[in-house]
Amino acid sequence: MNIVLVEPEIPQNTGNIARTCAVTNSTLHLVRPLGFSTSDKYLKRAGLDYWDKLDVKYYDNLTDFFIKNKDGRFFYATTKAPNSYSDLEYEADDYFLFGKETAGLPESLLESNLDKAIRIPMKDDLRSLNLSNSVSIIIYEALRQNNFINLNKKGKYKKEN
Repeated sequence: MNIVLVEPEIPQNTGNIARTCAVTNSTLHLVRPLGFSTSDKYLKRAGLDYWDKLDVKYYDNLTDFFIKNKDGRFFYATTKAPNSYSDLEYEADDYFLFGKETAGLPESLLESNLDKAIRIPMKDDLRSLNLSNSVSIIIYEALRQNNFINLNKKGKYKKEN
């Protein structure tokens, strides 16, 4: 699975998403400009000690991203989408694009891809969920549909006497 953050602004969100990507074996794609430095202490703190276990790729802009991933299957997370994220079927190598916290994805991108635009159902009178929460909800639905490919589904409970 692939999580794509387009111009993320808040380092703590990106750090939390990086941790989610590490534990789900998903690749994190960061599309510039970023609203922070990747050496930012808040980014590292939120991602804890998972940075060395993370597959992260950087792009100069959206055009660069699409050129380098031209054969991908893309889904666009937005509150404006006509489809619920749970109504579509996902494959193991899909890309999920999320826009920056203050503005979301570019309107032009959404207009030409409404059939692949997905939304998390929520109350109409509230703006949106936190970006890192939205990523978690959507990636876990995609993973569930793919039987949590390459992930350990069973913990090892050790009973203490």
